[in-house]
Amino acid sequence: MKNAKSFFLNGEKFFTSKTINLLDVITYFNYSSSLLVLEYNNFICSRENWTTIYINDQDRLEIVTIVGGG
Repeated sequence: MKNAKSFFLNGEKFFTSKTINLLDVITYFNYSSSLLVLEYNNFICSRENWTTIYINDQDRLEIVTIVGGG
């Protein structure tokens, strides 16, 4: 891939040649944005920043979903 960037999501490596932000990643992988916590390069990232933070080469994302139950 020309100009491809790699990033890690929950420990798995992915590649993109597009300019994408955190919300794009959440949407692409079908996460429910109301039920998750997103860590971006070892820092918890607040929801209001998801559209302004763009994926760079070697970024690390961890997504933890909240599951109800009893």
